[in-house]
Amino acid sequence: MEQIKTNDKIVLSTREREIFKTLRTNIELSGIDAKTIVVTSCRPNDGKSTITYFLANSFAELEKKTLFIDADLRKSVFYSEHGIEPLDKGLVHVLAGQIKPEEAIYSVQKRNLYIMPIGVFSRNPSELLSNKRMDDLLKYVKDNFDYIIIDTPPIGSVMDAAILANKVDATMLVAAQGVVSKHIAKQAIDTLKNANPNFLGVVLNKVDVRKAGYYGRRNSYYYSYNGYYGKY
Repeated sequence: MEQIKTNDKIVLSTREREIFKTLRTNIELSGIDAKTIVVTSCRPNDGKSTITYFLANSFAELEKKTLFIDADLRKSVFYSEHGIEPLDKGLVHVLAGQIKPEEAIYSVQKRNLYIMPIGVFSRNPSELLSNKRMDDLLKYVKDNFDYIIIDTPPIGSVMDAAILANKVDATMLVAAQGVVSKHIAKQAIDTLKNANPNFLGVVLNKVDVRKAGYYGRRNSYYYSYNGYYGKY
């Protein structure tokens, strides 16, 4: 397994690391056997990809072998956010039948954390994510990792997240405070729950932590799902 170097532009503070530990703990105590988790957002720029990556990192810190899959085949920001040069092999190559899953998995300089990048952008992402090779990939990674955290495009824009939601154990939604309306958030939640009833909750992001307090308030402003706070 090839190792790649990352140059993360975001370094978490102690308080922010504790926030992700709280999120991780709540997932573990949710009562849902959530080994494969799709993370999506209501709209672009809600901070979804950053939340997804650092959640995966938090599981890895728990000595769990964790795989972060970049499944945003339309507009991935993974390479730029983590200072990685585009890689020759990734998820798209696996789904196109060009390589085996293990050839698209890379280790990083963080213990127990592995990544599967997109490889290249796809002209037909929905078709790729719907095919049997995606089912085979999920079976492979579930057999070889403790947790698989999957970053997907915003569900308010395309249906890629709903397609994958139907294939995984559970889903989560990221929403930016003061940007996403209750109506839009409810639509996104309903779409996810229609695809998979195991909805873990909403991560309310871009909150002014000086006003929200150390952990932020429990219960976000839509529904009674727990919200967790960061500033990404």
